[in-house]
Amino acid sequence: MAYYYNEPSRTFSEYLLIPGYTSPECVPSNVSLRTPLVKFKKGEESSLYLNIPLVSAIMQAVSDDKMAVALAREGGLSFIYCSQPIEEQATMVARVKAYKAGFVVSDSNLQPDDTLADVLKLVQKTGHNTIAVTDDGTAHGKLLGLVTSRDYRVSRMSPTMKVKEFMTPREKLVTAPENTTLKEANDIIWEHKINQLPIVDKDDRLLYLVFRKDYSQHKENPQELLDSKKRYMVGAGINTYDYEERVPALIDAGADVLCIDSSDGYTCWQKRTLDFIREKYGDSVKVGAGNVVDREGFLFLARAGADFIKVGIGGGSICITREQKGIGRGQATALIEVAAARDEYFNETGIYIPICSDGGIVHDYHMTLALAMGADFLMLGRYFARFDESPSPKIMINGTYVKEYWGEGSNRARNWQRYDLGDKEKENLSFEEGVDSYVVYAGPLRDNVAKSLYKVKSTMCNCGCTNLADFKKNAKLTLVSATSIVEGGYHDVILKSTSGSIT
Repeated sequence: MAYYYNEPSRTFSEYLLIPGYTSPECVPSNVSLRTPLVKFKKGEESSLYLNIPLVSAIMQAVSDDKMAVALAREGGLSFIYCSQPIEEQATMVARVKAYKAGFVVSDSNLQPDDTLADVLKLVQKTGHNTIAVTDDGTAHGKLLGLVTSRDYRVSRMSPTMKVKEFMTPREKLVTAPENTTLKEANDIIWEHKINQLPIVDKDDRLLYLVFRKDYSQHKENPQELLDSKKRYMVGAGINTYDYEERVPALIDAGADVLCIDSSDGYTCWQKRTLDFIREKYGDSVKVGAGNVVDREGFLFLARAGADFIKVGIGGGSICITREQKGIGRGQATALIEVAAARDEYFNETGIYIPICSDGGIVHDYHMTLALAMGADFLMLGRYFARFDESPSPKIMINGTYVKEYWGEGSNRARNWQRYDLGDKEKENLSFEEGVDSYVVYAGPLRDNVAKSLYKVKSTMCNCGCTNLADFKKNAKLTLVSATSIVEGGYHDVILKSTSGSIT
């Protein structure tokens, strides 16, 4: 007969942390969230670290080059999604590696003969009101003008009016040459009282835009995740289908670390992918694998050569794998078992393989619980999809701003490679394992990440810990009953509305 587990699989919401002794040193400003990203031997250091334990999910709706820059600036890492042509993914990686802090490559570009209707459509798509007008409509074409919200009034202008009729023309623009430093650019902005400064090359081709509103963000961030050449670090997803072509392209583009994107990591296909990378690159290319939910899955990928291992099947907010296939495990239970296997493997081999908890994070405190349960870092999708920096547009639905968020297993993404089981006659999605949805817009990444991680640090202080290694070792957790969960929220009171009335 089939094997049955004696205990039910648990979610993060079924656990609470028990406070420990808080010493005078246990204040949030003293807490370090630095954590290893890839495996290392006992007594040695990992070759790659994260300054915060957060990475963004390998999803179309989450991780592009814009998200990668924003998250690296805060100390985390993005894995650029792989459900796109190899060349386009490699280009995104290259843009992150070439990024100069404060110098933005324009993502809103038109030609002079385009119309006001095109302007409005582009603003709706990108959410950005500054549009570069170039001779070929590209980000690096010859600069002919700029269009901002000050240049047009929808109520008084025809949607067919051409851009060249109302744009601010090149001769009226203040620009700067390509060797301009960020400090010099900001000085020009303030001197001329302008909101944006185009940076052009000797042929007057647009290179970057520097914005007044970004000034405060240009200051050095001590948490920035940088490589040895002071470039932002970036990861990239790969699949088990076209890895022989995709991996070399991503490495050439400058990817710092790769991760196999798959719903199930306990497969021969993942081992074949890892074998290919090891045979071609040895240990110089770092690659994570997954996802798994138990000891056997972890040990399989550990022995196959994974540099980190992702944990979780079916716990994502847009994932319906459990509904469709009846496979998966509660995220807390999966993480606890895999963390124990990670420690067992370390004691036997002297090799520490970081584990990444992927899915099941609904509230900020779930992050803290996942770290206490043994996760070295967390992969988040819905959390990052809500921010300005995610790829999807911000739209209003029923009076609320939202952003679109869809699963890689949805018909919209059609990422069949993620669910590839080696059947070359089934190169498509036979059924959905993800949904197409909205998430409530939450604003800029920087503000939200800072708030979430302050909560993590504060809780760690309550538990008497100032680093993640001690937290994983010393944390005490307790299961809670259904009644305890109710007790944990507000109860037996009448809430006031924001107007002061009773609701």
